[in-house]
Amino acid sequence: MTGVAAVDLLTAVPLSVGEIAELFTSPTELASVFIEGLAKASLYLMVASGLTLIFGLMDVINFAHGSFAMYGAYIGGTAVLTLGVGSMGLVGSVATFLGIMVGVFVLLGLLGVVFEVALIRRLYEYPPIYMILLTFGISITMEEFMRMLIDYYDVNSGREAVDWAVPRQETVPEALQGTFDVAGVSIGGLHPFQILLGVLTVAGIWYFLNETRYGLFVRAGVEDDEMARALGININRTFTVVFAIGSGLAGAAGVMLMWSPLWRVNVPLALGVLLPAFVIVIVGGLGSFKGTVVASLLVGMLDALATWAFRVEVITFTDIDQLLIFAILVVMLILQPRGLFGVEGQGDHG
Repeated sequence: MTGVAAVDLLTAVPLSVGEIAELFTSPTELASVFIEGLAKASLYLMVASGLTLIFGLMDVINFAHGSFAMYGAYIGGTAVLTLGVGSMGLVGSVATFLGIMVGVFVLLGLLGVVFEVALIRRLYEYPPIYMILLTFGISITMEEFMRMLIDYYDVNSGREAVDWAVPRQETVPEALQGTFDVAGVSIGGLHPFQILLGVLTVAGIWYFLNETRYGLFVRAGVEDDEMARALGININRTFTVVFAIGSGLAGAAGVMLMWSPLWRVNVPLALGVLLPAFVIVIVGGLGSFKGTVVASLLVGMLDALATWAFRVEVITFTDIDQLLIFAILVVMLILQPRGLFGVEGQGDHG
């Protein structure tokens, strides 16, 4: 080792240790990472909540879930660009964006109804492998159809006014771009909005499951679908409602991902969303919404910590966040295969 290399090594190691120590001794730096972790957890929760609802009641491992999110991103992005949301001012932009998100939720919820009634319902009595192959085939079909559309219209080439291959910051109102400081804490402009949507997602699903008639049907079907049928509950209709809500949540999450500077709107977004969603559902416990919330927080915080470590050059591996997410999955499958809040028999309708 040369003298210069030795000096570089000796100075690099204390720098990394110093950066790590600074994180845990600086309340403002730690708060910034914590808020970023909450924002990322909210995005993960929006994606994974629909997946866990569908599996919890229907025992359907929906490989098309990521494709619904990708469609939501493209449909929402088209509406945002067409309406010029970024130039409406803060209140107008946020209100219009929320309206677009609701519209996408309804549209993809209806698409989910079509898929459930026309295709998925036919395979409930068959082994799970049939459902896996069906939803996998639906996913590939949806992705290739979108690929044909974007290739035909040359969307991702950069020829259009806004290049879809990069984050569309032009569509975000100026007040939500960049970062701002609150008592020395650096907060991303979109972070409070993302956290609010995550809270609304948790509150909405909790209300649906605990305070509505169909929520009662869902919980009864999860516990014992045969007894629920005997009591006169239309389980097939309940399945359709749940699949619609799950598909709509995926689409709404895709709209939010379209607005986030950390995600790219392209066809591979379907897989990029699906993998962490499955990790969260498995880590939290198959079919457990509470587990999904906790696992989303865990994954979001680790993702934010890994992003911080890469930003201050403590770690130079670009995919450290993905590595940590899948490391959580491996550890959980070894130590607690049912997940944090998994219950034996939950989601079992076979």
